[in-house]
Amino acid sequence: MVTNFHMPPTGFGPGSQPSEEDVPWMPMPSGMRTYSAHTPDVDDAEAAAPALALLEKMADACDRAAEGEPSVIHLAGAAPAARKLIAETLGQGEVAMKIRGVPSVAVQESVFAGVWQVLGTGVDRVEVGPVPARAVAAFEPSRPALGLDAPKTPGVFNAPALLVELLDKSRRFRRGKAPHVVNLTLLPHTEEDLVWLDAALGEGVVTILSRGYGNCRITATATPHVWRVQFFNSMDTLILDTFEVTEMPEVALAAREDLQDSAARIREVLEAIR
Repeated sequence: MVTNFHMPPTGFGPGSQPSEEDVPWMPMPSGMRTYSAHTPDVDDAEAAAPALALLEKMADACDRAAEGEPSVIHLAGAAPAARKLIAETLGQGEVAMKIRGVPSVAVQESVFAGVWQVLGTGVDRVEVGPVPARAVAAFEPSRPALGLDAPKTPGVFNAPALLVELLDKSRRFRRGKAPHVVNLTLLPHTEEDLVWLDAALGEGVVTILSRGYGNCRITATATPHVWRVQFFNSMDTLILDTFEVTEMPEVALAAREDLQDSAARIREVLEAIR
């Protein structure tokens, strides 16, 4: 009689494990947006001169912003034809923002990174810099933070400890420090934990959507320097959920190199038009 001890082990060898085709891998982001130059058609170069002068100012502003000097270019007084040509040239880039307040404004990054179109009631301007100025005042509460006094439901387990960590990092934040990241995707938590954290941290006035590989949604809390940063793949499935303690999440910023590239690209378009 052969005992179980002498039997060959089960669950090993060819065919015992699923193949790569059988594993339900989560779809990863795809379809990255890339820069594509657009040269608008200009029939009358003389009539287009005011718009071209403003675009030249934007190129110069990109150079200054790359050295740490942001600029604002007001467009409210531009003629309709000039304003249309500027809008056509700038196009729409990866990052869009909604900033609530008085007045509320919509921000759309142009195809030239770091060149931001800012529109609202009585507001029509272009800001050139890493991020629009009002975005850094993101933590003014549109819904107040309740902190540790937020009412707890029976399903709240790990959220209070996470909140203590975030509040401590918020108090200790200093400009220029590396971001502190709490990765919810890797931490055990319940849905009730997330709801409680949302109430405890409150909601600020800035919401940002960055489109690159899939989408990144960034929401300011009403707790200073604390942002909720969520990455979704091209199937709109949440693949990374974090809190970041920082002045502005890096994914929303135009880097120095981006601004230098934007200056060169705007001048290339101007050369093509002229």
